[in-house]
Amino acid sequence: MVNHNVNHKTIELINSLKDKEKIKILFVCLGNICRSVTAEEIFRTLASRAGRTSAFFVDSAGLIDYHEGELADKRMRSHAGAHGYHLTHRSRPVKTDDFKRFDLVVAMDEDNVRRLRRLAPDEEAAGKIVRMADYLSRHEGFSAVPDPYYGKAEDFELVIELLEDACAGLLSVLK
Repeated sequence: MVNHNVNHKTIELINSLKDKEKIKILFVCLGNICRSVTAEEIFRTLASRAGRTSAFFVDSAGLIDYHEGELADKRMRSHAGAHGYHLTHRSRPVKTDDFKRFDLVVAMDEDNVRRLRRLAPDEEAAGKIVRMADYLSRHEGFSAVPDPYYGKAEDFELVIELLEDACAGLLSVLK
């Protein structure tokens, strides 16, 4: 079961992807060094554990290019590593072409959604944008995955916990 915030258009979008041979998912946050890169790896890991690796192509990107080419934040890598996730992705900015390449563009918070909608080349592309928090099942009080960058260790742990929940939810609706 996923969060009750999932709207009708998102349900239609998810249903339209179920017959695809390979679903392409882009996870997006502000800088692509904390949340989106971790979501990418968690989703990839969960898909692999479910024997569904070949069903998905996953990537991540940021809305700014400030960290382009950098590995994930070292605190995020450390916390993710403690949970068995190895973050090797190098930050890259979202490109307009991503809206053509990917079936789903998964935003970590409402600001990400707004920025992505401004970047989307048309309504069809904007219709691919979904909220990560809409796939939470055990953390229904959260409407976003908060940015841990200026936070403490527990903020990074919370992000991992939320992303594990939401990625599991997303994977379950993409059956």
